[in-house]
Order: sequence, then structure tokens, then C-alpha cells
Amino acid sequence: MSFMFNPYPYDDPNAINHVSISPDIRESVTRDTGATARRVLKDAQKIIAEKGRCVLGIDGYVSAPIDRFRGMVELLGAAEGVTVRCISAAGLYLPEEELHDKLLPYLPEDRETDPPLLYGRLYDKGIEGLMDPEKIEQTAKSLRNFSESSKGLLLLWGSGALIDALLPLCDLRLFIDMTQKRTILNIKNGSAGNLGYTERRSPTEMIRHSYYVDFEALMPHRGRLAREGKIDYYLTGDDPEHIQSLSIPALKALFGAMVQQPLRCKPVYIEGVWGGFYVKRLRNLPEEMKNCAWVFDLIPMEVSIVAEDSGLSLEFPFYFFVQLIGEQLMGKKAHEKFGGYFPIRFNYDDTYHASGNMSIQCHPDGDYVRKNNGELGRQDESYYMVVAGQEAKTYCGFRRDADVEEFIEKARRAEKYGEGFDHDQYVYSEPSRPGMQFLIPAGTIHASGRNQVILEIGSLTIGSYTYKMYDYMRKDLDGNLRPIHTYHGDKVLRRDFREPWVKENLLQQPRVLREGDGFVETVVGEHDLLYFSLHNVRFPERYTDEATDRFHVLVLVEGEKCLIRSLTDPSKYFAQNYLDMVIVPAGFGPYEVINEGVGVITMHKTLLKDGFENE
Repeated sequence: MSFMFNPYPYDDPNAINHVSISPDIRESVTRDTGATARRVLKDAQKIIAEKGRCVLGIDGYVSAPIDRFRGMVELLGAAEGVTVRCISAAGLYLPEEELHDKLLPYLPEDRETDPPLLYGRLYDKGIEGLMDPEKIEQTAKSLRNFSESSKGLLLLWGSGALIDALLPLCDLRLFIDMTQKRTILNIKNGSAGNLGYTERRSPTEMIRHSYYVDFEALMPHRGRLAREGKIDYYLTGDDPEHIQSLSIPALKALFGAMVQQPLRCKPVYIEGVWGGFYVKRLRNLPEEMKNCAWVFDLIPMEVSIVAEDSGLSLEFPFYFFVQLIGEQLMGKKAHEKFGGYFPIRFNYDDTYHASGNMSIQCHPDGDYVRKNNGELGRQDESYYMVVAGQEAKTYCGFRRDADVEEFIEKARRAEKYGEGFDHDQYVYSEPSRPGMQFLIPAGTIHASGRNQVILEIGSLTIGSYTYKMYDYMRKDLDGNLRPIHTYHGDKVLRRDFREPWVKENLLQQPRVLREGDGFVETVVGEHDLLYFSLHNVRFPERYTDEATDRFHVLVLVEGEKCLIRSLTDPSKYFAQNYLDMVIVPAGFGPYEVINEGVGVITMHKTLLKDGFENE
């Protein structure tokens, strides 16, 4: 799972990285919208004093409070006697009907193959591809005319304001960013729409459009502006009352300090029809939550990352962090191999004391998802059993004697006519116990059964391609039948992944990799079809490791708390609690993990396997 259509509006206060923020960076950060607007206006006034005029470009991510911030600057400018004019970047976009036709290849409307219209193709034409070239030229002409003959301040504002054709004409440049969770919530509450559109459609339509088009247009745009130092200030926009600002040098210095220590992202919690209650109780989630099905602890495109020091707190989209500091975080080989994307995604699926199983499902291989969705590669997964209650089981592959074509036909009838059938006659399952590791290469029929918590680890796909084959005719929490995709599932399903092969290849016996003073590290899952390797380290007191050219992701799956600490600089550490996911950056060097609780620790460790760059 990757796309989030229904994030719960809760901010986890515990997912914080305590970073030593230098005094010069602390002093340069503005703390609220008024202070940020005053800083920007002051800089603009300096330019006006020198040149007689200033063009201020205010760009931003989808749903960012650009108009509100523009209004604040305009109001302050008027109070200071500054003549202010405004041009909206909304006027740059193609007409809505023309946009719709142009985007049909990316947002197809074929309900035969995709009944609920969930999938699409990643947009690859850049933000300028959504705009009218003549309108861009007219706006550029207006900016040039202002700079040649007018006085005062001109505000060019809106998503896309700092495209290549207009950026050189701006004297001062800002980008207001948003976390993905807040953006989705803004779309759902009707306060934001799609680029170039004034019409508000259903939230599902707008979110699909955003993932395949708007986000794909703005994420590279944002990353390039910041990496190349083409903006003067980066602004945080989640809280319109407390928009903070950092200069780009200060932002890069902060990220450079953060990547020198282990890090944890801020999770997103999502309710679901099969959601359980283990994580909800463990993390004291709001009582109002119906349950907690998915915990996006480290879905790179969806989560955020928080830096905190002595009352100063700054939150950024994790993917933006990766855009600026990716090579240091992941290692040079990984950065090059995966095109700057963080290559592994992590989440929890919680069916503990839930009413049912996850759907019977499969995921696409590389050829299929590249051809149909413009993705970067195949969608592989794995399940690690963290908690298993009574009668818990995990589905993986087909039974030895299953008639797969009969299964597919019954699945189609269930989708079309609502005819239920006994999926256990076809899909192989194993009783679950804590510590089991299932590998789930693309095409494997699989599901988590009820009454367990699994750590799901998967390969890089920007989108989420879960082809549900059978879901027991369940309705979602809004009362709608859950989407089924037997058309796509049939195309990618591995009929040959059956019980004997699964037992030998996908449910492996742990093998000892290394032993040290009081610890043992085992490989619990590794296969030619997956580019990452899954390990367990078990120890009562302490173990040592080293992150050189590759990052590690450590999850405390058994035990209370640990300290992950550099052996060369003990000031660089992370205090990890049960089920926290912690990234140890590439280049962190030798480190130790110390048991600070009671009992023996089991640490689940994920890393890119040897030779991943050659696959």
C-alpha cells in the first residue's frame, strides 16, 4: 500500500528527531506567518530601495496557503505605503476541457479494466506541460514591463509561479511546502483542488488526479528549485497561522546535520474495514479512531520528518528531505540506482482482534507496471510477523492442487455478481507465529489473515498497485463496496507460485550470518527476485554494526527500548521504542545498539542486498 486516500487527522507527538540546531540556523527561522511575511516584505523593500521595484514570486505545493500568505504580504505592504500589484499563476494553465483531454493518457476512464478508476500513469511532462505557452509569454511580458517602467511591489503567486520562463524575472523567490498528509486532508475537506481546475470533483477523483499528475509535476519542480538554490526562502505551510521560513543555505545546513544521526519519520495512521487495535493501544491513538488498519511509518512519499531542538520544531515532507540529502542518506550507489528515490517502503498492517482478513491480492511485475503506469519498477513485498493471536494465519501462494483458472473465474463472479466462495480451497496459508518472514515477489497471491500485526516491507513504486482478487463482498467504512481488480490481477498472477515452491523459497529458515559477543545475526529473508535483504539481530545487552555505503532500517520487534548510538561520536544517537522504525544513514559508520529495557531484544534489520546496483 502506498497511496493514502483517508489519512486520519492525527499528529503523532512522539515521532521527533532531537537535533542540535546551530544558533545561526535557530535565529534565522521565523516562527509564525506574521513574522515570515514581515521578513519577506523587508527583503522586498530593500530591493525596491535599490531598484525602485521588486517582483516577488510565491510558488508552492498543492493546497499550500499561497493566497493567504500573499494577502498578508499585500496587507503589510499597504500599511508601509508600498504600492502592490498581483498576478495569479492560476491564469497560466490550459482551459479545463483542454487539460482534461490532454491528461486522459495519464488518467484513463476505462471502467472495464479499472471499475473504480483508481489507477493511472505517472505524468512526465513537467508543470509547464499543464500550461498555455501563450499565457506564459503574456505573463513574462507583464513582468518585464513592470520591471522596466513601474514602481513598487508585484506579487506573482500560485503553484507554478517559478517555472523556468518566469523565475529569472523574479527578484525574490519563495516556495511554500506541505506535507502529503495535510495536502490529502485539504483535498478531502474541499479547501484544495487540482492544478488548473476550479471545479471540485469527488475527493477520490481529485486525489487520484493529484497522485498521478499534480504531485508528479510539483515534486521535481520543488526539488530542483531547492537543490539548485533558485529560491531564497523555503516556507512550511501545514499550519497557515504558523508559516515558518528558512533560507536555502540554512535548510541545507539543517538537513546536513540531521543526516548525521539515526532518524525516524512521523507516521500516518489510517482506519480500514479490517483494521485492528494493537497499534492503536500501543501508541495511544485517539479514542475516536474506529481502528487502525495501516500505519505508514516509512512510506517515503507519504510521511514527514520532524527536527526539534529546545522548543523549535520544523516539519518537512520526507521525500523533500530525500530530494536534498538523498545521496548522504542512502549512499551513492542507491541514489544513482533508484533515481534519487528512497528505495524501500515500510508499514504495519494491523488486523489484531479485527473482524476479518485483508483482501486476497497480488501486485504487478516490472514490465506490467512500467507499460501501464509509467512506474520505475516492480512491486515486491514481504511480511514479518510481529504479533500473532489465536488462529492467525498468512496467505502466500496457491495450494498444491489448486485450479487457478477456476479460482479466477469465481473471483470474477464475486466481483460482478456478489457470489462468495471458499478462497481457502485455492490459496495456501500457514499458521502465523511471531518471527516468521514471508517473501512476496510480484505476482504472488497473498493476504494477511485476521488477528495479527505484520511489518510490511516493499520495493519502490511511487503509486500503489494492489489488485484485490477477492474481498468477501465487504463494504468499506463509508458503506461502499471495496474495489476489486480481477482484470489486472489475472494479467500478473503467478500461477506457478504454489505451496511446495513457497515453502522452499518464500518462507525460509533463518541462516546465521554472523555471531559476536552476545549476539547473533540471521538472514530471515533473501531471494533473487527481491533487491533487499531481511535480517534479525537477537541480543540480551548490546551488539555492534556498521553502515558504510548502504543505509540500514532497524525495527525493534521484540523488547522495550534500545539506544542506537555512533561508536565514533556518542552524541549522535536515537532512543528507540518498541516498533519504532529507525533509519541509520549510509556513512554513519560503526554503531552500537544497547538494550535499555528488560528481556532479550530482537531487532529486524533491512538493507539493500549485495550487488543490488547490478540488478
